[in-house]
Amino acid sequence: MAKPDPTPIEAFLAPLARLALTQPEIEALVFWGGAEGWDAEPSEALESEEIAFYAEGLLQDGFHMVWTVAALAEAAAVADHVRLHFWQDDAPPPGDLPAGWVALASGRWPPG
Repeated sequence: MAKPDPTPIEAFLAPLARLALTQPEIEALVFWGGAEGWDAEPSEALESEEIAFYAEGLLQDGFHMVWTVAALAEAAAVADHVRLHFWQDDAPPPGDLPAGWVALASGRWPPG
């Protein structure tokens, strides 16, 4: 039997699921934003196997999301962690990474 095509959300999260398989030690930091701005500190840290599952549930509930695979600028070829930014409604998306960090990959939901 043929494997069904992934849903749009599953396709969006596929790079994170692959990263979790290839780098099982990687963690994700969860940040929340709203009309008043973004939390400076993450609300929680997720283990690699939790990342896609956690995000999928929030996306199905209508949240917006930006994910970023972050690396230290001096070790830009090595992923350090994933940053998951969530918000609702018309809140502004997150800003740039803090100084000293670079993005290896990123995605935004909903696209556009």
